[in-house]
Amino acid sequence: MESAENNKAPGASVSTPLPFSPTSSNSGLPRSPPALVVLSPCAACKILRRRCADKCVLAPYFPPTEPLKFTIAHRVFGASNIIKLLHLPETQRGDAVSSMVYEANARIRDPVYGCAGAICHLQKQVSELQAQLAKAQADVINMQCQQDNLVAMLCMDFQQQQKQQQYQQQQTPFEFNGSFFLEDGNLGMEPLWT
Repeated sequence: MESAENNKAPGASVSTPLPFSPTSSNSGLPRSPPALVVLSPCAACKILRRRCADKCVLAPYFPPTEPLKFTIAHRVFGASNIIKLLHLPETQRGDAVSSMVYEANARIRDPVYGCAGAICHLQKQVSELQAQLAKAQADVINMQCQQDNLVAMLCMDFQQQQKQQQYQQQQTPFEFNGSFFLEDGNLGMEPLWT
């Protein structure tokens, strides 16, 4: 009998899985079967209907799971302009792509002003909030001043009451308790002349 390898057509390749050997690992554990790697073209290459090369410039920034990201940027900027804009150092490319996608979203929402309209709107909100903050700080300062004035008035009133009490105590050194007489009916004072 001839083997299956001898019966194959010339130029055809047959892929055979690697033999599974539980003892081939040094740790004694069974080795898992080889994982099949399925390479999917990036979202940009899918939309442009072209083959995605191994060193595709767009692949790291437009993964196949996010096709809408490239669609929006492509609609506004075009593929060639996106590729031209990515001729930057690799550290800046991610920021450039996110900026392009943001600008494209803004341009689709507001075709006239784009990002400038969003920036103006945000600046207007910031200035309104700053005005509200300044008013609130002025109100807080005003309330603190009113509280300080109230405390000062209460302190002055308290000091005046203490002074009045001291003055009244100085004017009436003896208090009248209703009996100047002793129990036997005599005055509680000794006669001055004897």
